[in-house]
Amino acid sequence: MSGEKLIVIGGGPAGMIAAAAAAENGYDTELLEKNGKLGRKLYITGKGRCNVTNTADPQEMIGGKIIANPEFMYSALYAYDSSRVTDMLERFGVPVVAERGGRVFPASGKASDVTRALERYLTAAGVRVRLGAEVCEVAAKDGAVSGVTLGSGFLEARRVIVATGGLSYPVTGCTGDGYRFAKSLGHSVTKLYPSLCSLRVREGFVAELEGLALKNVGISVTAGGKTVHRDFGEMLFTQDGLSGPLILSVQRMLVGRMAADPVLSIDLKPALDEAALERRIIRDFEGAPNRAFKNCLDGLLPRSLSPVVARRMAVGPEKPANAVTKGERRALVRLLKNFMLEITGCGGYDEAVVTCGGVSVAQINPSTMQSRLVKGLYFAGEVLDVDALTGGYNLQIAFSTGYLAGQQLE
Repeated sequence: MSGEKLIVIGGGPAGMIAAAAAAENGYDTELLEKNGKLGRKLYITGKGRCNVTNTADPQEMIGGKIIANPEFMYSALYAYDSSRVTDMLERFGVPVVAERGGRVFPASGKASDVTRALERYLTAAGVRVRLGAEVCEVAAKDGAVSGVTLGSGFLEARRVIVATGGLSYPVTGCTGDGYRFAKSLGHSVTKLYPSLCSLRVREGFVAELEGLALKNVGISVTAGGKTVHRDFGEMLFTQDGLSGPLILSVQRMLVGRMAADPVLSIDLKPALDEAALERRIIRDFEGAPNRAFKNCLDGLLPRSLSPVVARRMAVGPEKPANAVTKGERRALVRLLKNFMLEITGCGGYDEAVVTCGGVSVAQINPSTMQSRLVKGLYFAGEVLDVDALTGGYNLQIAFSTGYLAGQQLE
């Protein structure tokens, strides 16, 4: 293998790790990136902070965090787990911190530092990087890779790693090139969807709540009459729907289920059961018996949410607290524990964190990331039909598959 030519297509996290690993493995490695700089999508990951991985162990990721084809990830995750990601970053000058839910970020809070660490890794490994190099075609002959075609000509190589990303955030250059390469060489690409993006809802009143963040709420989602997801955490109201960490995961669980009339239920007071919540309401009402009902909720809810809840109740907003009946009070309890919204759709690729779907993993060797159809062809990262919930898991997939592709070259 020493000195043999290898090309990596794509300068995102999977491509950079793959190139560095291949160079360390003795290959003459060239990384081709069509943008003018590496890691363009990384710069905007996690709102510019870059949730680079998660402290969860491989088994936990496989057991519930990776949604599409988790079993495919065994070899990759055990070869390059989250501790190896953080060790690599710290080795190249980027200390990290773990936050709630095991989410790992650069201590500086700057996604750009992650990209710079990966660039230093490439330099240390001896990778040649060519920017502004758009690959038009991956060529194969007699069942084996022969090289790649660029606008400037043909580059011979017996090993090519495709790490071009998916369709999410197309402004960063993710335009589905890898799917096109895969199909042209006989691979199947599963149906593609935007994943980890906002949800739209039917209820127009959400526009009044735009910008309101709810922390420590519980949610459950049903589709086709069946519960498909439960979670606890933070969410955000938008102009026409919902966003935030909780909602991104909800949207992923609804991929392919949008036609099943999904409904989201929010438990606005998950720390209180119905009996305790009713006692709290009685206490608030007794403390201000003449206050209008619409104003009695301010101690329970954010101010902007109180009038919305009042309107959803069959209670006159000006009705004094001491005139609210037992039945009306209990109806309020049920509403606060089960604030329902009808989901009508989701955001598109321009805001999706990742792409759901990709190159069929049935045609990829999970121990090496090499194609089962074309010798010398490897795939890594988002281009594969593997994706996960929010929380750093998708970047871990990119790092793990990229490393394995570069280290287990056959």
